[in-house]
Amino acid sequence: MQPLLNIAIQAARRAGETIVRGLNRVHRLEVRTKGQNDFVSEIDTQAEREIIDTVHRRYPQHAFLAEESGQSGLSSDDNEFLWIIDPLDGTTNFLHGYPQFAVSIGVQRRGRMEHAVVYDPMRQELFTASRGEGAQLDGKRIRVTPHIGLERALIGTGFPYRSNLDWLDSYMGMMKAVMQATAGIRRPGAAALDLAYVAAGRLDAFWELGLSPWDTAAGTLLITEAGGMVGRLNGGEYKLDSDIVAGTPKVYAPLLELLAPHVPESLRS
Repeated sequence: MQPLLNIAIQAARRAGETIVRGLNRVHRLEVRTKGQNDFVSEIDTQAEREIIDTVHRRYPQHAFLAEESGQSGLSSDDNEFLWIIDPLDGTTNFLHGYPQFAVSIGVQRRGRMEHAVVYDPMRQELFTASRGEGAQLDGKRIRVTPHIGLERALIGTGFPYRSNLDWLDSYMGMMKAVMQATAGIRRPGAAALDLAYVAAGRLDAFWELGLSPWDTAAGTLLITEAGGMVGRLNGGEYKLDSDIVAGTPKVYAPLLELLAPHVPESLRS
């Protein structure tokens, strides 16, 4: 196993232990609001610190982009390695005891994603990938579904909230179109896990607006290493942008076409 991936796995598992312990006192946790329907708990910050400390002990020269603490360790010469971290993707679910949340860790080298870990501490499922080496779930190779076309396809998504409520009307048009053309839509509330589920063939495709790099960094590598496709709603290349479409190749293209008439003007370029 790649040394960097091994450290990422260690860090994710330690963060997962912190999260699970926090479930026993979820109603007593200190919680603050970052924005509308956007919460951060003390468990988020503790799990993030656990990840950064685990990595920093082995790689003190590496830089970080983390949801709660932002950028750290970046030098004027730009660090070769950047760890992109979401310590608890699905905080709202966690705070309600809804068991759909995960730790997400992506490792970039010179701007290219090289390693990915998404860890579900409740199911103890570990999704991993290294560039050129495929994607795995608990050590077994995974591939995107071979499904063809939108009919009978199961599609994942996430609802607009926080600062992207301006896109709500456009999103409702997208959701209506997808509901009419597919077997159904799922919105569990943790984008990192949704993307991992695409990689594992549990979902045929996924789309969402208003995401952050730490939501998708690991999941996108999982999908491409599992044989899937990732891009933007405008059909362009995905570079940790706020909007994303991903899926198995024979569902990805028709989903893009279906969504195209409803894409907000601000996301078309």
